[in-house]
Amino acid sequence: MTASEQSHEMVRIAAAAADAKGGEDLLALDVSGPLPLVDVFLLVTGRNERNVAAIADEIEEKLLEAGHKRLRREGRSEARWILLDFGDLVVHVFHEQERVYYGLERLWKDCPLVPIELPEHSSAE
Repeated sequence: MTASEQSHEMVRIAAAAADAKGGEDLLALDVSGPLPLVDVFLLVTGRNERNVAAIADEIEEKLLEAGHKRLRREGRSEARWILLDFGDLVVHVFHEQERVYYGLERLWKDCPLVPIELPEHSSAE
């Protein structure tokens, strides 16, 4: 089983939102094989708690605007690891230290990568 076209579109929206708020080290993993209820994990790193919260808020806002329903959000008060569950897409926004410590990339290393296409930034930005 592979991630659906809708999941790929959700990744595109979420990745663009994360990038707009300074999200770093974006990585999307197709976890549809081992996890039948989820298609993709999107991992994003923020520089500090404020940045992590801003990234998560922007991702949530853009996905909601696109008509996707959030099922669950966890970790917003601490802003060290915020999980946004949109069903087919689960977004993990990490503080740098938590990303290294929990190492989800290592846990899911056998899962295929989902390509992430970010919008090009103009030189005026």
